[in-house]
Amino acid sequence: MRTIDSLDVKGRRVLVRADLNVPLDGDTITDDGRIRASVPTISSLAGRGARVIVCAHLGRPKGKVAPEFSLAPVAARLGELLGAPVKFASDVVGESAREIAEGLADGEVALLENLRFEPGEESKDDEARGAFAGRLAALAELYVGDGFGAVHRKHASVYDVPKLLPHAAGGLIVAEVEVLKKLTEDPARPYAVVLGGAKVSDKLGVIANLLAKVDRLIIGGGMAYTFLKAQGHEVGKSLLQEDQLDKVRGFIAEAEKRGVELVLPVDVLAATEFAPDAEHEAVASTAIPSDREGLDIGPKTRELFASKLSDAATVFWNGPMGVFEFDAFSGGTRAVAEALIAAGAFTVVGGGDSAAAVRKLGLPEDGFSHISTGGGASLEYLEGKTLPGLAALED
Repeated sequence: MRTIDSLDVKGRRVLVRADLNVPLDGDTITDDGRIRASVPTISSLAGRGARVIVCAHLGRPKGKVAPEFSLAPVAARLGELLGAPVKFASDVVGESAREIAEGLADGEVALLENLRFEPGEESKDDEARGAFAGRLAALAELYVGDGFGAVHRKHASVYDVPKLLPHAAGGLIVAEVEVLKKLTEDPARPYAVVLGGAKVSDKLGVIANLLAKVDRLIIGGGMAYTFLKAQGHEVGKSLLQEDQLDKVRGFIAEAEKRGVELVLPVDVLAATEFAPDAEHEAVASTAIPSDREGLDIGPKTRELFASKLSDAATVFWNGPMGVFEFDAFSGGTRAVAEALIAAGAFTVVGGGDSAAAVRKLGLPEDGFSHISTGGGASLEYLEGKTLPGLAALED
């Protein structure tokens, strides 16, 4: 992939596909991590005299204009971080977008309204998607792909526009790919992977691909209960994907066959209900009461997981260990994060809820080697899939 250093950008309109899909509470951004991650590329281009037109998506408006998904609050925050006002287009490829794009001076930055307000952005019809891509590309002379969180999507702004304009990868995508290559091509060992989150089905491809590469696989979060059930244990009312039990049994057998150490919870916090103030107690993971549900790993498991990470040279973590949004059930996720910080290893936080948890729990982001901006994209890369947005930039 070419990088932005190879582009002559001074005085030219550069369309930057960023990932600014941040959580909002009304007009308030509750986690600006993705905006901050996009600033270096945007700032670099503007500093070299480019006329920067940023495009991004927010939420799932499904091709319709929805005020609650407007990028207006993001434009304001981006301007604060850049230290200069960001012009905001009230549409994506309409009159407002064209006027603002054509009126930019060297070094100025604009942000288009939510790409997903346009049905062509996500269309599965190549012609419809291509037509929208053509209108988007017409706003600029060059294209920079920097929205790593979207590169696993075959969307117009990610896949089709790079075919229409001279293009390069932004600094964020370059950094993400370098990190993921370290995890897949020749990782320093011992290599441990920590997986959590709600559904084992979301991680099937990753587990299948990584079993041939890792030394230790640590499973927590909601997905752990399907593993425990597959071993024949009672899991009560805990999250369970019964349709995945056979596949999980296959993973357990494959891990044993390959000599991969599979580490599961030895105790959990079993609660009476799914609520922030639910009554709960630590119980053995093999003896969860039938009327309770596990909402976090227990204290013994936190110690176990930390010990299994202490000697690792490479660690990839994706998915919380419990319902970290509830303070009473955030301790497991905090324990794993702190163990990664203490390990002194090459540590990668795989975006999504894991990255959100690091920030919510107030942990130092510089305590990790890399915090990814793309949960789904990171997982698909680790599955060995071809990501459309990366393939388009490699052409």
